Amino acid sequence: MAGQIFYRERQKVKDGSKTPRFRVAAVSGVDLKVYAGHLRKNELDQLASAVGAQLVELKGGGSKGLHK
Repeated sequence: MAGQIFYRERQKVKDGSKTPRFRVAAVSGVDLKVYAGHLRKNELDQLASAVGAQLVELKGGGSKGLHK
């Protein structure tokens, strides 16, 4: 079985900003350490293909960065 990389979209992302939008939440079955706080989707794709893992997107609660 291939490993899995679980990721989610960041909570506080502004529309149109050019900052990385994703965070790695967990890694299963792969010897991988992630030191970056936020990653772009194409960076996640490169990590997954390099280690032979599957990307799994976690669905959030739906607040979409509206923390008060």
